[in-house]
Amino acid sequence: MFDSVLIANRGEIACRIIRTARRMGLRTIAVHSEADAKALFVRMADEAHCIGPAPARESYLVAERILEVAKKTKAGAIHPGYGFLSENADFAEAVEAAGIVFVGPPASAIRAMGLKDAAKALVEKANVPVVPGYHGAKQEPAFLRERAINVGLPVLIKAVAGGGGKGMRKVEKLVDFEDALESCRREAQSAFGDPRVLIERYVQAPRHIEIQVFADRHGNVVHLFERDCSLQRRHQKVIEEAPAPGMPPEVRAAMGRAAVEAARAVGYVGAGTVEFIADGSQGLTEDGFFFMEMNTRLQVEHPVTEAITGLDLVELQFRVAAGRKLPFAQSDLAIDGHAVEARLYAEDPEKGFLPSTGRLVALRLPEGEGIRIDSGVVEGDSVTPFYDPMIAKVIAHGATRDEALDRLAEALDATVVAGPRSNAPFLAALCRAPGFRSGAFDTGFIDRNLDALGAVPQPVDGIAVARAARLLIEAEERRAVHGAGHGASPWDLADGFQTSGPRRIVLPVLADDRTVEVFASWSAAGFVVEAPGGIMDDGSSDAASAVVPGHAGVHVVRKGRQTFVRLPAISDAADAHGGGDGVVKAPMHGKVIAVLVAKGEAVTKGQKLAVVEAMKMEHALVSPCDGSVAEVSAAVGAQVAEGAPILVVEAVGG
Repeated sequence: MFDSVLIANRGEIACRIIRTARRMGLRTIAVHSEADAKALFVRMADEAHCIGPAPARESYLVAERILEVAKKTKAGAIHPGYGFLSENADFAEAVEAAGIVFVGPPASAIRAMGLKDAAKALVEKANVPVVPGYHGAKQEPAFLRERAINVGLPVLIKAVAGGGGKGMRKVEKLVDFEDALESCRREAQSAFGDPRVLIERYVQAPRHIEIQVFADRHGNVVHLFERDCSLQRRHQKVIEEAPAPGMPPEVRAAMGRAAVEAARAVGYVGAGTVEFIADGSQGLTEDGFFFMEMNTRLQVEHPVTEAITGLDLVELQFRVAAGRKLPFAQSDLAIDGHAVEARLYAEDPEKGFLPSTGRLVALRLPEGEGIRIDSGVVEGDSVTPFYDPMIAKVIAHGATRDEALDRLAEALDATVVAGPRSNAPFLAALCRAPGFRSGAFDTGFIDRNLDALGAVPQPVDGIAVARAARLLIEAEERRAVHGAGHGASPWDLADGFQTSGPRRIVLPVLADDRTVEVFASWSAAGFVVEAPGGIMDDGSSDAASAVVPGHAGVHVVRKGRQTFVRLPAISDAADAHGGGDGVVKAPMHGKVIAVLVAKGEAVTKGQKLAVVEAMKMEHALVSPCDGSVAEVSAAVGAQVAEGAPILVVEAVGG
């Protein structure tokens, strides 16, 4: 066994690898970008080395710098984690050529499975069923359009490289094909450096089920059962579970055999995942699943497999990489209970799941029986626009699926994220959604149920507003009495005395930048704040999950949902009229990759005007009205902050 490992990754996966490596007595070496200099994984490692600026292409994707650090530190092995260089065959070869153990499959297996088109052709020869479609070399748009017609709409256009939902578009109408193809290619080029695509028939009522496989260097290959990853948004996994609901034993066995044969076909070694798409319209059947791709690395969702098998997959990776045999046969493995994982992201479901960056003013993650947390950040850290906005993975294990889902929902309710927005309440709603609980779901479940899941603009939380407004007024009273002096504030007399009875004022506050009027009352009985809906707060009880003072306001988190309340500043009135509805702003920090209109050009409401890329995903900016482009404020290639003006549209008759 080697005595040290360099982790060529960051965030929660680096932290997770370090924990197992430490337990095994291995020296841990971290590499990091300038943006991650103070990150949790850097602090956890035995030593850490900077490898470049914040953008991944200038740091985590620069193989030469990582190898330089590995040689300098005399690392015995390199663990690539997932993402970045984990499925880069050239990197795996370079590691081995340097005399360092690569904790992953051989480069030949990575190459064989790294491109979806070649992988499909390979597994077909091993009698593994594949989705009908086109996965050839010709890439001319007209030819691909013809292939889509032959396959039959709807189809999926998919990047031949990479994964994670990037470079993937569903096309239901032929008129949309060219735009979808162009966008898919552009995103694939940005994320993977390869714009090639394939065409695949869209499977109706699709279930995304994957099989965890493990192989050693001695010819032993087993599967560790399945994971259901069907709860997705924009082809990105949201909640994963093991085992798959409604999975008959004979179908599990058939999928397992197919996955093992796919792994054998490429001489696989280590941990890998064979992904299948299943037609869920008639339930899971032996002839109703098709190979999609193989991920030649550890997966984000591996903890649910660990929970139901009792295995540490990272430890197994280390032992297999060191030449050890697998310590079990297929017949030794069994499923214990049920596990569910939720991906807690810094994003705002009420605003189209836009990434939300900034300092984590508060971060309190749940604990309890059957709960596991994998995180790469702690309170005080920042979520930056440079990388995936994951805060943590929350994993629940129980004797039954219902018990695991109940535990996960309660854990998400107790989660406190203040500063950036989070998807915690959305995830909790998913755990409780009747269709998901009953097993009546597929990959389109989330998109069909956005309203019911709370992933649309919600009314202001009156309880949070009342609680926050009370605290802000009390703080203002203290400031007036002890700081600026009497007469500096409309509520600087707190004794409740006035000749006409109890004193009562109307006070506008800003709750998530929406103006809300609250009533503050002082009487001999005490001080009470009333928010819309008759919601009262007299200070006798704390109805909020958490109250966190922030910059110029208060964050209140109730059942995972955050409300930021502040008193209005004089400048707010001016700001409210600064740009008008015609200003099209960047919805998040990112890079302008396309401006599709010019100054003076006539546009219609809803027309796509520009595209901003953030976290390697494209976000279209559309016109808020019919009119003409009065100003183009940002150029292609420009890095823009959240809220930065991109264009101005002057309304017809404006």
